[in-house]
Amino acid sequence: MNAGRKRAGKRVKVQGGSPPARRGTPQRGGGIGKASPGAAAEAVAPVERPRPEKRGGDRPAERVPVILETAAEAGYALVDSGHGAKLEQYGPHRIVRPEAQALWPRGLPEQDWSRADAVFTGDTDEDGIGRWHFPARPLDESWPMTLCGVRFLARLTSFRHVGVFPEQVAHWEWMRRAIEDAGRPVRVLNLFGYTGVASLVAAAAGAEVTHVDASKKAIGWARENQELAGLADRPVRWICDDASKFVAREGRRGNTYDIVLADPPKFGRGPNGEVWQLFEDLPLLLDACRDLLHPDAIGFVLTAYSIRASFYSMHELMRETMRGAGGLVESGELILRERSQGRALSTSLFSRWVRR
Repeated sequence: MNAGRKRAGKRVKVQGGSPPARRGTPQRGGGIGKASPGAAAEAVAPVERPRPEKRGGDRPAERVPVILETAAEAGYALVDSGHGAKLEQYGPHRIVRPEAQALWPRGLPEQDWSRADAVFTGDTDEDGIGRWHFPARPLDESWPMTLCGVRFLARLTSFRHVGVFPEQVAHWEWMRRAIEDAGRPVRVLNLFGYTGVASLVAAAAGAEVTHVDASKKAIGWARENQELAGLADRPVRWICDDASKFVAREGRRGNTYDIVLADPPKFGRGPNGEVWQLFEDLPLLLDACRDLLHPDAIGFVLTAYSIRASFYSMHELMRETMRGAGGLVESGELILRERSQGRALSTSLFSRWVRR
């Protein structure tokens, strides 16, 4: 893979003295790069985070609220939800998992729920560890699935996840169209890339991809997915690293990208024990990512999964980050549309800058 387009120099935008080491960025879900239960409560000495300076220029235009929907397709469906749980179809298997936002009654009778192939039991907190119960027979360790035309391996993990977050399909479809319509080579940076499905969607569309995750296990899983998808010959760099440190190095190298994806966790640790706190560390990370965007960049996507915040906090941060860049910032929620009753289940907040 070539070294990529380069750009001369960038300004320094840190207040409050020399910045400390960038914070670690393990990806959510699956116990992969995940903090152990209670890790967020460990004694971590408070530090004064550096803050980016205000950029010059006007803020981009805005569109809010935007609701991006993932409906049922061949590979995935939200079958039903309610009473604090959701019934989902992942390829050939039906799975029951806790879902705190499903406050309503279940649409389907209990016998439909009782026929699930796997049920997650244990800690109901999103980051909590637990185990799977198999009402009929144990499932295989992994099984193939397809979303957005890309084959990958789903796998039950101790943190309730299965290796893919289907609500992201809305972003992946946008990205695929943008790459195919660009009419030129496109470089994509996928931060907190997890098991690599987004990276493979981009690669299948013709992009040159750099995938970064703090977990060696996640990178290994992503490589398996690349082989299964038949994309082993596509230009994908799989990098196990702290996302913030990688972004800082890319900035010093002058490398740029046309699309940047960032899906950071609320809390986590990097490969060398670096600590990541979303609300403290996100502004500086986004600011550094801004400097990696090519002058003709296509888009910058931020997703925040299962956090207690308004999408407006991400929206205003993205508009400040992209001052002077023109374009449009659209923000809102990612939802899954339930098959049984048609109800919408919100899973994530997002903010997306696009060139227009």
